[in-house]
Amino acid sequence: MNLQNKFNHKIEEIAVSDIRQFDTQVSSIPDIIKLTLGEPDFNTPQHIKQAAIEAIQADYSHYTPNAGIPELRTAVAKYFNQKYSLNYQDNQVIATIGATEAISTSLQTILNPGDTVLIPTPIFPIYMPVTNLNHADYVTIDTSDDGFVLTAQRLKEVLAQNKDKNIKALVLVYPSNPTGVTYSKEQLEQLAIVLKEAGIWVICDEIYAELTYNTNHVSLAQFIPEQVILISGLSKSHAMTGWRMGFILAPTDFVQQAVKAHQYMVTATTNNVQYAALEAMKNGQNDSLAMKEQYIKRRDFMKQALEEVGFEMASPDGAFYLFAKIPTKFGTDSWHFVRELAQKAKVALIPGISFGPGGEGYVRLSYAASMEDLKTAAKRIQDYVKSR
Repeated sequence: MNLQNKFNHKIEEIAVSDIRQFDTQVSSIPDIIKLTLGEPDFNTPQHIKQAAIEAIQADYSHYTPNAGIPELRTAVAKYFNQKYSLNYQDNQVIATIGATEAISTSLQTILNPGDTVLIPTPIFPIYMPVTNLNHADYVTIDTSDDGFVLTAQRLKEVLAQNKDKNIKALVLVYPSNPTGVTYSKEQLEQLAIVLKEAGIWVICDEIYAELTYNTNHVSLAQFIPEQVILISGLSKSHAMTGWRMGFILAPTDFVQQAVKAHQYMVTATTNNVQYAALEAMKNGQNDSLAMKEQYIKRRDFMKQALEEVGFEMASPDGAFYLFAKIPTKFGTDSWHFVRELAQKAKVALIPGISFGPGGEGYVRLSYAASMEDLKTAAKRIQDYVKSR
């Protein structure tokens, strides 16, 4: 049997996510506490669940328009405009199957073979394989020497160093997964100046915007809306990971093209989930506040517990992760450290190397877990470090 080389070569070149693989591996360890996946431990607010139930009972079970029901697109634009001082219209919104599909749709829409995407690292690793799957290349930018922030000066340097490449886009994720670092208004204004001159797209993944702790979240779309592809969703802000509801907000000409990629990938998002999302957009503007209050307590507790035994970390001003530098006596092999910790201390973290250049020597800890589990995990980590 020939089957003409069998598979898409780009698919063969990529691997299943390290994060998912390791999470599966450690799940068989008895009494393990997993601080691995980025998933809220809260439940979806009741009023949103009720809206979905009512949609099912009303037989909202048919195809919707590809880009989403008109009421939802209008509500999403209004929600983001009010929260983040933006100026989107309903025809600049696409409802997607989570932020993950939004990322794939966005990259598929803009990339041609030979294009290059700039990806600051450490970063959630989806962007590299999806870029490759779209027959484009990427250049990583290690931000570890700048506190895990891409500075305007560094961006200038990278653009100059890669002027022989067809730079099509920059990816910017903030608050960051894995570091929890975010950007100030001033930093974004400086980046916007450089990006406007460069004339490239910016894929702004702001899925954790509502989990910004020490300041108000500012979107880059305030400054260069004609270049920004804003990606968001309800997974983190409204504890709706399994509902798979994301959004793209972008210039009209981009949306007109992106809806084609979206249509042929998924047709449309699930009907009753769109009505749940509509409820979240219309009546759930403050749903994240109670969760945020708990996340801050957990962050402060875990940060102090880790620092007491020699971990160092970037300023975790958003999301629900600590990106902690492994104490010197353990070396810098993050895979070795997390495997040993899982086996000997029964706590599972994610190795920093999984997030690209600048991540080795670090571990990512998700504090989206109960305080009871975090206290147990902290004690186990402290005992393990002290025993070595």
